[in-house]
Amino acid sequence: MGKNYFEVLKRASSFLEENGKEGYAIHYLFLERKNWSKTDWLLHMKDEASQEDQQQIAADLEKLMEDKPPQYLLGYSDFYGHRFMVSQETLIPRPETEELVEHCLTENTQETLTVVDVGTGTGAIAISLKLANPKWQVLAVELSEGALRVAEKNAKNLHAEISFFLGNGLSPVLDQSIDILISNPPYISADEWALMDESVKKYEPYMALFAEKQGLAIYEQLIEEAKRCLTPKGKIYFEIGFQQGAAVKTLIEAAFPEKKVRIEQDLFGNDRMVVAD
Repeated sequence: MGKNYFEVLKRASSFLEENGKEGYAIHYLFLERKNWSKTDWLLHMKDEASQEDQQQIAADLEKLMEDKPPQYLLGYSDFYGHRFMVSQETLIPRPETEELVEHCLTENTQETLTVVDVGTGTGAIAISLKLANPKWQVLAVELSEGALRVAEKNAKNLHAEISFFLGNGLSPVLDQSIDILISNPPYISADEWALMDESVKKYEPYMALFAEKQGLAIYEQLIEEAKRCLTPKGKIYFEIGFQQGAAVKTLIEAAFPEKKVRIEQDLFGNDRMVVAD
């Protein structure tokens, strides 16, 4: 009798861990490819592993050893209860960004608002907001043509009516009156390159990650542009790097002295969002 699923995956995850990689990744990939729940796994883990499945596990193991993120191997990532296509032209949506969406939704209950998501990537923020509030007018701006194509496909697949714009910052939508500006922009400083995970450095798009001026350049640009199109009671929601809270808060306060600006933590207790209202 051949090896069972438990044995095959245990061996594969141990191999990853021995090589300094994330052992659970192969298990996650296997369950996703089989469309198995945790219950399915408990029911079938002692079944003999088919030749076909063993070949797929071996192929996935090879890619994981090259630091390829599981979401790129699958071609999708789940975010805020929805499944989004991803490609190497888009960042993989992160759980911390779900918290940004959650803050925006719980703090804004008006039926009709105009919302702009800058640097939309997969469209995860814009689409999640639109699906939660179908009457909101949601606009999404993206600098990368490849990423914008992915976002448009995601909006179509998830039946979210979004207006997409190819362009830099708020420049394509400066003629709009914006109630909410929301963005998870590139915010990593070039001198943090060495600290980045190998999978991010090798596969995720550089332009979606890094920004000049210690990672603050895009915030400076968006805040300056927002002076021209944010309504008097308009709000700003930014995701930030965990060391950038004070700097981004100061930038917004200088441009919008009448607004109350606060720094919010993520579930891990790190500074992760700056909100102005």
